[in-house]
Amino acid sequence: MSGKINMQEQLEKMRQDWDARARENARHFIATGKESWSDEEFFASGEKAIREQILNDMGNICQGKDPKSMRVLEIGCGAGRLTRALANVFGEVHGVDVSGEMIALAKKGLAGHPNAHVYQNNGLDLSVVPALPFDFAFSAIVFQHIPSRAVIENYVREVHRLLRYGALFKFQVQGCPEIREIPGDTWNGVGFSDAQAANLGWRHNFEPRHRIGAGDQYFWLWFFKKRLCVKILGKGICV
Repeated sequence: MSGKINMQEQLEKMRQDWDARARENARHFIATGKESWSDEEFFASGEKAIREQILNDMGNICQGKDPKSMRVLEIGCGAGRLTRALANVFGEVHGVDVSGEMIALAKKGLAGHPNAHVYQNNGLDLSVVPALPFDFAFSAIVFQHIPSRAVIENYVREVHRLLRYGALFKFQVQGCPEIREIPGDTWNGVGFSDAQAANLGWRHNFEPRHRIGAGDQYFWLWFFKKRLCVKILGKGICV
């Protein structure tokens, strides 16, 4: 597809394309390492990913909290591969996805996990998520498929709105900055350089404390929501 495309058209194209991928072979498009996944294999791959990206990083994620007391947000939950694994670690998990077909599959996969909740969103914001304080936000292999900087910017802004002060948003972007916005392409996401990724955090009042994988498809970012600091009786207090 060439030429300009407005935001609403882009979001509708994202929804339609991911619905089509879900109907064709949802698990393959979520985890492209295999063409055909059994239930056991698919969800085991989610458990493996959570061990590698969550359980080995609990200091940054929990910051001394009991994980079972934490409320977690996942962007791009797909068919619930990571959502289910997150629900086995944390007290409460909320996930969103632009595809209604994916959400229907996720709800089936999350049967027996009453602490996991998934919603179809509009592909741009988190207005469908309960306006509750979240202790951690996570997204993996999702923003790499979003071709619009404006959409990614808005997600970062929305995560900031929902996170507690000091909480972490850990997520991936496409780390190859030469990949540009291509109107209508819902597979190849726009790329970020290391400087662009850091500036994305600062612009939205996050501290981009760690970044790993610049120049790679899986560019991990650790954005900590800046703490609120106020003066009380002449003393600075941060929460």
